[in-house]
Amino acid sequence: MSELLNFLLAVAIILIAAKASGYVSVRLGQPSVLGELLVGLLLGPTVLNMLSSVTWFAEDTHLAESLSLFAEIGVLLLMFLAGLELDLKDLLRSGRVAALAGSLGVIIPLAGGYFTALLFGLGSTEAIFVGLALSATSVSISAQTLMELGVLRSKVGLGLLGAAVFDDVLVVLLLSAATVIFGIGGDGSGSLVIILIRMVAFLVGATVVGFFFLPPLLRRISDLPISQGVTVFGLVACLLFAWSSEALGGVAAITGAFMAGLFLARSPLVGRIEEGISAMAYGFFVPIFLVNIGLQADLRAVSGNLWIFAIVLTLVAVITKIVGSGGGALLAGFNRRDSLRLGLGMVSRGEVGLIVASVALSESVIQRESFSVLVFMIIMATVITPLMLRLAYREADANVISETDDKSPTHGELS
Repeated sequence: MSELLNFLLAVAIILIAAKASGYVSVRLGQPSVLGELLVGLLLGPTVLNMLSSVTWFAEDTHLAESLSLFAEIGVLLLMFLAGLELDLKDLLRSGRVAALAGSLGVIIPLAGGYFTALLFGLGSTEAIFVGLALSATSVSISAQTLMELGVLRSKVGLGLLGAAVFDDVLVVLLLSAATVIFGIGGDGSGSLVIILIRMVAFLVGATVVGFFFLPPLLRRISDLPISQGVTVFGLVACLLFAWSSEALGGVAAITGAFMAGLFLARSPLVGRIEEGISAMAYGFFVPIFLVNIGLQADLRAVSGNLWIFAIVLTLVAVITKIVGSGGGALLAGFNRRDSLRLGLGMVSRGEVGLIVASVALSESVIQRESFSVLVFMIIMATVITPLMLRLAYREADANVISETDDKSPTHGELS
């Protein structure tokens, strides 16, 4: 079959599997995102290996890449919607917890990963990059789960998103510093300074555009006779902020998408943007993103004695992130229950952890076996995060949630 027909069939299978597994997960009392992640592992090389075992798909060398591109759009839209849910003033008020939870959520996992890698016989340089992979956080899965639970606007949700942005900036800086120090991609001692300048310039520039240009442009677009003009404007803002975030600022694209949503959330037209983007995201792109995580992971690559390393490293990754980020939240004034919830929400590594691991592998500073172990850790941490968050928001807390977060919209029906 042609590449187009292969793509159409693969997307149809992914969407059916995602929605069916999400439904089963909800019926079992778990967030739908958990079912969609697990069905991705089922369809991927870990079990069925759909893209290789089906003859039509196996002959298409571009199918996996095409699905990955659509998945990337899915995670951008997911973070854009998370930004639309929030009030910028509320997020700024969470600055102290974001700084403490974000910084400790990097330092403690970095140390834990480093010493664990040394314990299993890895060299010092390789151990540093293993620690960096543990330091990463990808909050997109947690944001989706909190939206389903209707608590994204709570102080835990606000602190979590702020800490994730802080975490992202720190990890990028540390990764850049490591590449300069070990001479695997830096352009000299000035590289780190240049990267920092790029980050600051992007954050300042994006803030100026978001505050002073996006709202009046959106009002003008809404008055023009353009079909779905408001929705398209929101989509374009999301994509451009995501592009500029990574291409110009050196920060992960998901940070730019989140910032675009955050700035547009101030507009009275936010409801129209959210309605249009939600249908597009949860009906098509987000399911592909969630299932594609499993399609890219081959947990069978972890074998023999590597299993012990993989399991221990996964436990260290989970515990150190909870202790680091949760401890930071506790120091910032959160109670123990909310600190635990924030720490659990930071456990997922997702695409950010994969980026760190991929950079290390491409520069030959970690071995292929270590990369497989990191992929196992990233997948397991990503899969268990929504489950742990659901347990943390158990029914015993239902009354507290309804009193403190009664204004939070629920997106469970959209996903």
